[in-house]
Formats: sequence, structure tokens, C-alpha cells
Amino acid sequence: MEQLLSTQQSAVFSLADPYAVSDYVNEHLGAHSIHLSRSQALASSLLHRKFANLDLCRISYGSDVRVTSPALETFYHLQVLLRGHCLWRNYKQEHYLSAGQILIINPDDRVDLTGSADCEKFILKIPSPVMESICRDQRWQMPGEGLRFVESCYRMSELEGFFDLLRMVCAEAEASEQMPRIQENYMQIVATKLLVLMRTNVTRPELNASLATFEQIADYIRQNLKEDISSDELARRVHMSPRSLYGLFERTVGLTPNRYIRQKKLERVHACLSDETCGYRNITELAMDYGFLHLGRFSEIYRKQFGELPTDTFKRRQ
Repeated sequence: MEQLLSTQQSAVFSLADPYAVSDYVNEHLGAHSIHLSRSQALASSLLHRKFANLDLCRISYGSDVRVTSPALETFYHLQVLLRGHCLWRNYKQEHYLSAGQILIINPDDRVDLTGSADCEKFILKIPSPVMESICRDQRWQMPGEGLRFVESCYRMSELEGFFDLLRMVCAEAEASEQMPRIQENYMQIVATKLLVLMRTNVTRPELNASLATFEQIADYIRQNLKEDISSDELARRVHMSPRSLYGLFERTVGLTPNRYIRQKKLERVHACLSDETCGYRNITELAMDYGFLHLGRFSEIYRKQFGELPTDTFKRRQ
């Protein structure tokens, strides 16, 4: 977990006054108050990066501390506990978190967190409009009271691939050359991942079980190629067991669902790289839009699929 913000360029405070750190957090990450249970010590540290419309922060107060706030109001907080322990109180609930666990805090949740002296967190601040725009773009239905995460605590192991995504976001945030369009794509992927992996009050349209033929499933995949579709999620949506879904794909196209989805994503990318009117300025932007985050790996599977590198396809249209 050392890879979540680690460079000196991100450091704002080191061995600092905790109240100075708190003042900075109030300005950049959300209004709150801190209450130290021991005498003040110059042991607080903070790393911070802006990334598109997100804030990335790594923080440690260096002493037992209670952090309180009435509500976050216009943004969500994702907190990854890197070290130590933390107690979260919310109305009549209490959750005790240890290293490797994740807490998601809604804009209207009361914040009441008590951390141990060795507690260190990575915090991702996400504005509400970013999350809401993802729901609108995907045509997911939000209730009148707005988007809420209905389950607050997770283990990192429950959110498949999410830590690797955070690691890549932090690496991109700390890169010497800042590319706003790439940051925007990463932000969209992070927000979508959270909505897909965590439980929310959003209604996502289901495929009709009576129409769950291969053609219907393939059409659903075609319409959602920019979404992170896993075979398990697809099986749930079509009301099949994963084994039955695998059998259907093997009989029909001779591929597993995941390989079929990847193939269709690659075909869409190939079509865009060949089309001057597609609107993408470079290969990186296009690949990331379709969920290919590891660009070296993307180039290799693209070459195996089409017999040339994506750069070769792109050059021919220019």
C-alpha cells in the first residue's frame, strides 16, 4: 500500500503540528474538527494531489485523534485504512476498521472517526456531480433523495482490482507530465468502478430473463462496451449461473464470456483507430475509455488480435 501517494512532490506536511494539517484538510478536503486525546505532538504528515475533479490524500495525525463533521454535503469520501485502527460511528451504528479495509462516506453521513496513534489513511474525495453524471450517462435510475452507498465498509479483497486502479491513479497523479484528458478518463473509471463494485440505491436495468438468448446478451454487451462487465456480473443480470453462461458462450461462439467481451472491446477500438471521424486524439485516450488500463498489455493483445500494433492502425488513418 506504499504505492498510494508516495513521492516527495506530494508531501505537504511531515512531522507537523496536527492542527496545521487539520487547517489544510478543512481548506481542501472538507470541513471537520479534530480532538486529540494526548498532548499535541509534531508528528502529523500529509500528502495531497489534485487529479481531474478528485482529491487524493494520504494522512496520519501521529496520535490518537477523533475527527468529526456534521456532513460532507457535496462530495463522497472513500477512505482506505493503510495502518492502525479506526472506529466509525454513524447514528446508531459502529464499525471498527483495521488495515486493508475501506469506508465509503455519503455526503449526508455524519462523520465521527476515532483513529489510533499509528492510524494512516488514503482518502479519495469525489464530488457528487461526478457520481451523478456517471449514473445519467449509463441511464441508471437514482431515487429522489439522490445517490447513496447503502453499505459503508468493505475489505480491499472484496473489490476486485480496485486497489490496482488506485495505485495507477496515484502514479498518474505523481507523473512529471500531467495529461488532463487521461486524468479525466481515470476519474470516470474510478467512479464507475465504485458504483459497480459497491452496493448503492441506484437501479440498473436488468436483461429480461425470458429474452436472455445469446443474441440479447450480445446486444447488451455491444451497448455497454465502455462499462466494466465481468462474467459474474453478466450472469447475475441474465439470471443464469456462471456455469450456464459459460456453456452458452462456449456452444455459440467458442469463447468464454470474458474473452468475448474483450474481443468486442478490441473490435470497437480497432474500428475507432481506423476511423478519422471517431473523435479520439490518441491511442491512450481510446484504450482507457474501453477499460484497457495497462497500455503495454493492451498493445500486445491488440497485436495478437489484428496482426499489428495499435500505432500501425492509427498511423494509416492519418
